[in-house]
Amino acid sequence: MSNSPILPVLSTAESLNRDCFCRTLNVDRLTEQLESDPSLKGMMHHIMQTRPNLFSNTVVFVAQDVQRQIEATVTAIERVASLPGYQDQALGRADASAQHDFGPVGACMGYDFHLSNNGPQLIEINTNAGGLLLNVALARSQEACCDELDWAFTSTARRDTLKQSIFDMFSSEWQHQRGASPWQSVVIVDEKPTEQYLAPEFELFRQLFTQHGINAAIADPSELSWRRGKLLHQGLPVDMVYNRLTDFDLSESSQLALRSAYEAKAVVLTPHPRAHALMADKRNLIALSQNELLLSWGASAADRKLLASSVPTTRLVTPERADELWAQRRQLFFKPVAGYGAKAAYRGDKLTKRVWAEIMDSDFVAQALVPPSGRMIEVDGVQTDLKFDIRAYTYAGKVQLLAARMYAGQTTNFRTQGGGFAPVIVVPSSVPEAPIR
Repeated sequence: MSNSPILPVLSTAESLNRDCFCRTLNVDRLTEQLESDPSLKGMMHHIMQTRPNLFSNTVVFVAQDVQRQIEATVTAIERVASLPGYQDQALGRADASAQHDFGPVGACMGYDFHLSNNGPQLIEINTNAGGLLLNVALARSQEACCDELDWAFTSTARRDTLKQSIFDMFSSEWQHQRGASPWQSVVIVDEKPTEQYLAPEFELFRQLFTQHGINAAIADPSELSWRRGKLLHQGLPVDMVYNRLTDFDLSESSQLALRSAYEAKAVVLTPHPRAHALMADKRNLIALSQNELLLSWGASAADRKLLASSVPTTRLVTPERADELWAQRRQLFFKPVAGYGAKAAYRGDKLTKRVWAEIMDSDFVAQALVPPSGRMIEVDGVQTDLKFDIRAYTYAGKVQLLAARMYAGQTTNFRTQGGGFAPVIVVPSSVPEAPIR
């Protein structure tokens, strides 16, 4: 907050993001959250040494009406995604691995938004969104920065039950495919998992599963084998795979064992190729931003109106549109159709001719540019204006948690001093002025 003895009027989330400079993170409490099991001892020290910009020291404020629109948008999109016409267009261009529907809906979805004067704008959808358990720990480690904002830091009851709801999400995925059969083991799978930036979260998931009596391990896909109708890890059968791979259709040779087991229904895989094809392929943003197309598929008027206000217009990059898109590039953001983690994503006003040629030779979409909002913080005593986006972690169309990612530069990253994951504090759209004492 300002050092002035008289509080500024903090009537909106925007003004709080501009004028509140307080540090709200209790590092000791975060350490307790991350190291709640003896097997995790030393995790916080390791994070600070190797990932110093993973966590921000402050929070991001959003208004209740923004929260409500995010939740409504997620629900509307998942309703639309269940329509036969929508599924036909999404699955018609997808790999054979996406055609299977074994029951699970896909755990750990993430919807990313920028906040604009017109409300939250959907930037992209991710099927294996990282950071959920890290953000649960982070949210439970905040403390009110001053008496005047104590009202904003609401009860921790929801945060205290969130870890259980995350386990229940995976349990539900199991039941969707296996019913009442006993669930005994899970393997968290990613390429070179110990080298991944969010590797600490894999350990948190391993510990969460273990706490509930599930044998849990972390593995590279090359450590899995497919023998006699069973998926094996270190010689033991695998019941479920929590999939963190970015080979979304399991087409690479290293995924052969996992793909074989998945297609044979020998393992419960979540999230899976079908979820990515239906939700996270960037070409779906084209459909979600086309009112007439949604109407032809039977989307309700209410859902179409909401998506028209929440999903920026998105177009496929094609040779026929090259001149038009290049002329409009300063108002566009370009993304690969199967991209993730802001890789190979470009603001149009930063494009060079060389990069444009690469885009034209690849599969990209062009989305109407929605600049991110700003958050003023203090870094080493210097006021710094960072950008942020909002990630809604969801399951089955319901928002579990909102979190922010603060950064500087073109796209989200974890290289900005003072940036990183930040909890979202939801405040009333209009906040009474604090009394001056």
